[in-house]
Amino acid sequence: MKLLGRSAIVTGGTRGIGRAIALELARSGANVAVNYRRDEASAKETVTEIRSLGRDAFAANIDVTENDSVEKMVAETIQRFGKVDILVSNAGVASRGQYLADTATSEMRRLLNVHLFGALHFARALLPSMRKCDRSDIHFISSTSALRNEAGHIPYATAKACLETLAMTMAKDERKNGVRVNVIAPGLVETEMGKRLVKATDGVQDIKELYSEYPFGRICQPEDLGKLSAFLASEEGGYIAGHVIYLDGGMAR
Repeated sequence: MKLLGRSAIVTGGTRGIGRAIALELARSGANVAVNYRRDEASAKETVTEIRSLGRDAFAANIDVTENDSVEKMVAETIQRFGKVDILVSNAGVASRGQYLADTATSEMRRLLNVHLFGALHFARALLPSMRKCDRSDIHFISSTSALRNEAGHIPYATAKACLETLAMTMAKDERKNGVRVNVIAPGLVETEMGKRLVKATDGVQDIKELYSEYPFGRICQPEDLGKLSAFLASEEGGYIAGHVIYLDGGMAR
């Protein structure tokens, strides 16, 4: 178990990508805390499954945009696990905006509050204790949207690009403190959000209809992100820092 003795917080960790990452970290030996906003049933299921793997786990009902709530969860997690040396900042929302001329400033702020400031709140709250650990890892979950800059995605792509700049600068700042910072940027992922996206934008009723158009005959799965996150946090991934890793089968460029 490559992560035995380590402890993690995975934001948005009760469904989709976050849940897959939380479970993979637990399979690799880490204790895991997750947060959720509304779906208490999924939170309970995730915690139960992590515990069935022999790891400690709990879920906190907090909003990542509220700094006081974030600091409270961080303190509770450190008290319970003894430390937190892995952060996976995954919490995110889809945009209701598309083109700049049609997007309200409030929508841009909503996206930035979750994707950028939500990540910032957790990283800032954890860094003082992470610096005291022999090793710590922070993974920010971004998107190839920040690279592709495709038409009709301004709020989401802008928020993710801001997140990546935060991450890459932090990677240089924290290297001397033993904190490895990386970004995982998938393309389309087969989650409920991904299914809704292709239905709304392409009229595709079953996401599997798109398999033949993607590398290796499939769309990226949440478990792909989980395995990558666990690898990056392991000893084998110990010399990887300051990178945006595109997890899309090679479609990004």
